[in-house]
Amino acid sequence: MQTRLAPWALETEAGQEADDILRRCVHCGFCLATCPTYQVLGDERDSPRGRIYLIKQVLEGELPTMTTQTHLDRCLTCRNCETTCPSGVEYGKLIDIGRLVVSQQVQRPWRQRVGRLALRHTLTASWFGTALAIGRWVKPVLPAVLRDKITTPRPAGQLPDAAASASHARQVLLLTGCVQPAMMPSIDAATIRVLDAIGIGVQASAGAGCCGAINFHLDAQQAALQQMRANIDVWLPLLDSNQVEALVVNASGCGAMILEYAHHLRDDPLYVQKALRLVSKVKDVSEIVAPHAAQLKVRMSAPQGQGAFHPPCTLQHWQGLRGVNETLLFDLGFSTVPFSDSHLCCGAAGTYSVTQPELSGQLKQRKLASLQAVKPDFIISSNMGCIAHLQSGTALPVRHWIEVVDQALADGVNV
Repeated sequence: MQTRLAPWALETEAGQEADDILRRCVHCGFCLATCPTYQVLGDERDSPRGRIYLIKQVLEGELPTMTTQTHLDRCLTCRNCETTCPSGVEYGKLIDIGRLVVSQQVQRPWRQRVGRLALRHTLTASWFGTALAIGRWVKPVLPAVLRDKITTPRPAGQLPDAAASASHARQVLLLTGCVQPAMMPSIDAATIRVLDAIGIGVQASAGAGCCGAINFHLDAQQAALQQMRANIDVWLPLLDSNQVEALVVNASGCGAMILEYAHHLRDDPLYVQKALRLVSKVKDVSEIVAPHAAQLKVRMSAPQGQGAFHPPCTLQHWQGLRGVNETLLFDLGFSTVPFSDSHLCCGAAGTYSVTQPELSGQLKQRKLASLQAVKPDFIISSNMGCIAHLQSGTALPVRHWIEVVDQALADGVNV
């Protein structure tokens, strides 16, 4: 693609990066076939190729409008298009640049500004757990868009003895600074128990907070960068001193963001090298558990029923780990059934299900239709956002895969 970016854009590193990405696009349109929003809306401007043109126009000097912003907002950032693209267009990086530039030139309506501010300061607040408890109490009278986000409590259960866990030769850090401990504490608890079963102790990352994804995708990139720096300051000393071997993440959305810390902090000479060292030691929990499948299997009860594994976009398109979970589940003896369109986004996409409820709802129903067509007994995934989103639309149990493994271990002990 030929570009003639405005001088103000080319004078910045972000503008030069965008120019390089834009020039790789060859207009082939392969991305249209795998873009969820284009499939639903049928509007070229709601496809990766169309959004690329919109961003190109803005960087070439054309003034963006609220319509421009709307089409960029509708992108799920699922990055399915990157998996599909034969030219290696890094669309995810480009949409980040485009959204930032447009947000600096277009003022959102006050309702959007207030809504985004409320999301940022609620979801990342220390009092989120209290707010969630109140939300569960008043759930019947909440608007549907919020009611669907109020999850049913899942007890954490008993954790391994702290002293015994600390005695394991292998130790890891567990990301615990997001909404997951309040919404679904059973996921972290199951992770700790499963890792303990394979001889790995888990240390909480005290002092760390949200990975930064919420702020980053709600027009507050500078606040997100500050969160990233603060997290690095907590995690890296433990990793550098070999007190722990890895930062383990059991929410693929958080893992995807942390793995891009070095990119987001590329202009910060004090933190870019630190971020690179951190990123080299970030692991999805499936990568830690997979080598121990045989060890776990002999302690588990035979899994009952047939499951369907929904691979989150952040796992398969961002992190490139498609197939890792599926292989692990097979090695553990689980029967999983494939379903159509597993590469497409379910519509959760972080806060997208709140900011774009109609589109998100359509994508959820489409995903559930594909899942339910193969008649599974349960649905499993590896990202809390996807789990909560899908569970709000089906009576089938939707669980994190590590919760299911944890239950099979508990059943094996009790046999």
